[in-house]
This record gives sequence, structure tokens and C-alpha cells, in this order.
Amino acid sequence: MSKILKKFMAKQKNKFGTAGPGRRLNSETPAPSSSQKSSKDRDVYVPPKRNELSSEARAAADAALARIQGKDKKEFNTSLAAIKAQVRRELEAEKKAKEEESTGSSEPSASQTEENRNLAVQGVFFRCPLISEEVLPRKEWKVKIKEFLYEQLQHEKALSACLIIFNCNPKEKVDICVETLIKVLENISQNPNEEKYKKLRKNNRLVCDKIIVCEGALEFLHGAGFAEITIDDEPYLIWSEDNLEPETTLESLIEALKCSEPMHLELDRNIQVLLPSQMRKNNLPADFFRISPEEIKREQQLRTEALEQAQILKTKAMREKEELRVINRYKFSLIRIRFPNGVYLQGTFNVYEKLSHVFEFVQSCLMHESAEYTLIPTTEQRFSDAELDKSLYDLRLVPTMVFNFKYENESQGLNDFLKEELMLLIQPF
Repeated sequence: MSKILKKFMAKQKNKFGTAGPGRRLNSETPAPSSSQKSSKDRDVYVPPKRNELSSEARAAADAALARIQGKDKKEFNTSLAAIKAQVRRELEAEKKAKEEESTGSSEPSASQTEENRNLAVQGVFFRCPLISEEVLPRKEWKVKIKEFLYEQLQHEKALSACLIIFNCNPKEKVDICVETLIKVLENISQNPNEEKYKKLRKNNRLVCDKIIVCEGALEFLHGAGFAEITIDDEPYLIWSEDNLEPETTLESLIEALKCSEPMHLELDRNIQVLLPSQMRKNNLPADFFRISPEEIKREQQLRTEALEQAQILKTKAMREKEELRVINRYKFSLIRIRFPNGVYLQGTFNVYEKLSHVFEFVQSCLMHESAEYTLIPTTEQRFSDAELDKSLYDLRLVPTMVFNFKYENESQGLNDFLKEELMLLIQPF
């Protein structure tokens, strides 16, 4: 495994109440007159005197009251326990949902399944030859690369940690962290007798905000000769040449920090061979977009307004600006080639790949690879040799484009098109 890492480094180098009816809140209530008082006193109801309860009746009443009070108490406690249990269940369900979301293991709903059936392609996939020949989505590769690099820490700690910094952190954090680490190592290398450069207080704000905040940075410092020591109840990182890994120098680690970059993922064409009836699927998955799924839905809601605006007379500049706004939402383009026999060849391309890459892709799929052919877009536009070096973005071949395949010159008599192994990729409904 260490050879793989060295090979990679070598390559990288390069509510209120009411006041009562009929009176305002700030009004004063008039005092009742004396005539009113006497009348009111005469009308007061005096209840008749009741006989005292017998001892048996009083005992029965007390027992009934005790039962009621006991029942209410029991119901209250049960209700409280039920509420706590419900809260606990909801918290557990929320935690499980978050775990499933982070691992991508949640079961798709019926609506999601139906939506996936209407997609032209199920996603964007990549390869990472340095690790394996598997074809996976970018998110899965991020996890796999991280696991791979952490496995290498036991072999080459500093070098593996260097790659963890570049592959497991946002770019803005990486830039600051790498710049600071280089400065730390250069200070030691250029001033070998200065002890102040060999000591870092671990709780120092700059050390925490610029170095330790990055995943892999602390492991890198350990591999570069730093050891954690407590001085006066304060944690420090102290450098010593004796702590350096064998065959490792500060200069080589500085160079590794300067020339490293994230591991490159190669875009997989995700080749599909389709029948004409399968070409009705034109919806693209979220992976094709630069914007979030929520923004995609918002864009779809605005299409009705866009159709109304299309009736307005627009200048050329206005049309070009709107066209750029649309294609800038995409990172990838889905290219389809229609052959005379009605079969379609489909592949995924980065929007910044050249048109020549499309021709090379088609040629590699032909039964007669040396045959001369041309690709004509549905707009009937023919591309010049100079345009072959332009990107799909520049040629506005985004997010989807269908080309018609046509043999040229002496190859026009050929009736075979795609290789037999590719024709086996045709999937019936």
C-alpha cells in the first residue's frame, strides 16, 4: 500500500382576559343605591337546612372520593409516562433517520421509486484507479477514499495524513491549514536551534482554528515529529527529530504539503444502449446539477412563468444571457447518439470536456472503429474541425443533446454499428 501512496505523491508533485359585558375597561362601576341594596337583600335565596349525613353515608362518600382521586392519580402518571415514551420514540426515530440519511441506507418511498423510473440515467458515476476499478457515485467514493487513507496511517503516518487533509476537508480550510503547517515546519528546518519554533500550545486559538480544525492535521504533526506533552496542566505539541518516521525529513514533508491535491476521480461514461421507446425518459438526476434539489424544484415551478415570458420579444443579448443562466446550472451533459437502425448510444460527459471526446467515445463503441463517420445534431448543424477542440459548454451542448450517426465515404455501405457486447446492454421494459 505504501507504494501506492508514494506513486501518488510522485504524480502529484507534478392570548388576554375580558372586562365583562356592556362596560369599558377604563369605565368606573357605579355604586348601587340603598333602594337597590334592600331590594337585592329581599331577593336573596336562602337554601333549606339539610339533615346531617349518617355515618354509613359519610363513609361511602369518602370511599367513593378516594377511588376517584386514586383513579385520577393513576391516569395522570400513566399519561406522563406515555408522553415521555412518545418523546423517546420520536427522538430515536429522528436519530435513525439521520443515520440512514448519512449512510444512504434508507429505503426509497413509492414516489421516489416512481421518480427514479422516469430518469434518463440513475446518476453520475466515477472510477478511482489508484484504489480500485469499482464504479461508484462521488459520495460513495469520498467514504471509500477516507477509509483507504486511514488504513494507511499505520504504514506511513505523515504522508497518509497529508492526503487525509486534502481529501476530507473543505478547500478553504485545507488552504489555511496547509499554509500554516508549511510555515511551522519551515521555521523548524531553518532555525534548528530555536526552541520556540519546536513547541505549539495545543489550546492556542490560532493552532485550533487553523490546524487542528482540519481532519488529519493532528495526525500529520505526529508523523512529522511532534509529540503531545502536558506542561503546567497545559497540553503542548513538542517537536523532536527522534520522533520523525524513518526515512522522513522535514523537507520531504514540506514538499508533500506543497504538491498534494485531492485524489482524482475519473468520470465513468455509464454507457447505455437504448431502444427508441426508452428515449421518452428525459429527466436528469440531481447529480447533474450544480444547484441543490430544492433549487431544482423551484426552477421547475418557474417554467410556467418562463413560457409566458417567451411570448415577449427579446433581443439577442437577452436570449443569450437567459441561455447561459440555464446551462450554468449543470455540471454534466447527457449525450445520445442515434444510429440508423434506431438504437441509441448514451454516455455521460463533463460540460467542460471537448467535442472531440464525444467522437472518441463513439469510435470506441463501433464495430468498425476505423470507419469514417460524422455526428450531426438534431439542429442539422455540422461542426468544423476547429470546433472539435471546444467544450460542450461553449457549444451549448448542455444538458442533453442527440446526435444522428452517419457513415461517410466508402464506409457508407456498412450496416453494422455498435459492438456486439454493447448491444447486449439493451434492457427491455
